[in-house]
Amino acid sequence: MKTNITLFVAFLFLGTTLGFSQNEEECNQTLSIMTEYVKAKNFKAAYEPFKKLRTECPKYNPGAQFKYGEDMFEGLIDETEGDVKKGYIQELSDLWDARIVEYAKKSPKGKYLAKKAELRYDNRKLLGLTDAMIYNEFDAIYKTDLANFKSPKGLYVYFKSMVSLYDAKQKTAQELFDKYDDVVDKLEKETDFNTKKLNEYLEKEAGGATLAKKEARYKKFYSQTVNALEKIAGSVDTELGDRANCSTLIPLYQKDYEANKNNSQWLQRAMSKLYAKGCKDDPMFVKIVKQKNTVEPNEDTAYYLYLITGEQQYFDQTLSLTTDPLKKAKLYNKIAKDFKAKGSYGKARNYYMKAMELNPSSKNGYLQIANMYGNSAKNCGSDNFSQRAVFWLAAQEAEKGGSSSTASRYRGLAPTKTEIFNKSMGGKTIKIGCWIQRSVTVPNI
Repeated sequence: MKTNITLFVAFLFLGTTLGFSQNEEECNQTLSIMTEYVKAKNFKAAYEPFKKLRTECPKYNPGAQFKYGEDMFEGLIDETEGDVKKGYIQELSDLWDARIVEYAKKSPKGKYLAKKAELRYDNRKLLGLTDAMIYNEFDAIYKTDLANFKSPKGLYVYFKSMVSLYDAKQKTAQELFDKYDDVVDKLEKETDFNTKKLNEYLEKEAGGATLAKKEARYKKFYSQTVNALEKIAGSVDTELGDRANCSTLIPLYQKDYEANKNNSQWLQRAMSKLYAKGCKDDPMFVKIVKQKNTVEPNEDTAYYLYLITGEQQYFDQTLSLTTDPLKKAKLYNKIAKDFKAKGSYGKARNYYMKAMELNPSSKNGYLQIANMYGNSAKNCGSDNFSQRAVFWLAAQEAEKGGSSSTASRYRGLAPTKTEIFNKSMGGKTIKIGCWIQRSVTVPNI
């Protein structure tokens, strides 16, 4: 009797195992068919095996299902119009919702809800979405999972929709400026994180080491991410535009000052915006800076006090309060920008170079130095040839800054091959005077 029971249990187990293996094999085969269709961009053919997977094998290799399912729907959306396209948009949105639940460890909520909101934004006319609807979608992501709301495009659209609502008088100036600060703060945090990661690889290379393939891929990723974030930050500033100017900001801050004079975040944002918009000569800027320095002094208040008073003690305090390399690099860039605006090019160059030493991934300083060289050409040479030789220096700096088009433009302003030949200057070195104090070698012809 025991033997019969044992055989029965064994048979039952074997049958279950065979059934599971057979089902797993069918799921694998269906997934393979679907992925091959997607890779071949035959998205219509991929649809049926995908639907079969989601119905019969929802837990089988979810990473591949969600990845290739997303690719498939994006292809179908590109290929279709009208109601059919709307249907695929909804299905892709549902797929991302399912991914957040079923594949939670690899699917941050903020990331995939942002992808969903961006898809709907890209198709807003087809879906009949208003600016308020778009804004509310991104606002919900900001409020529920800010840590994983990292999409540069999503953050830009979020603020852009706020601007549209402000222009339509559906949002107040204070709401506009608050949201600007929210988005800029987030962009800066993401930029700082990715910049630090990128600098690790740049420093390793600078030390003579060769990056492994995986490291090189990470370096490329962080570099592209930093560039995207910096471009979006510029676009956010452009969207704000003249909506934030001294005539708008000062009355607003005057009205709200008493209620916020002990709110360090409000004071920080107010003084930073007044500084950025060129309102630093207004008494309200001075009042806010001094109050911020009383409530919570930092490198910004010290620097602004230096601008207001001109006292060296505040300048020294500015540098001593800043210990984080990226923050100090930003401060040096700010100081350099002010010196450049005053025409103190030598001091500006010095601080741009200090900033790039602390943050080697940032090349903007080279472009600023190139600009200062170009602006100084007429004042830094004894004759027309030596004056225009400055443009070779400017071109070199522009190349370091990663702008080949700017470098090409400067070379076009430098002496021509005919002029080099007529002056017999090919291969010779010219010392550039004035504040530049650099030498440049004339190209051989």
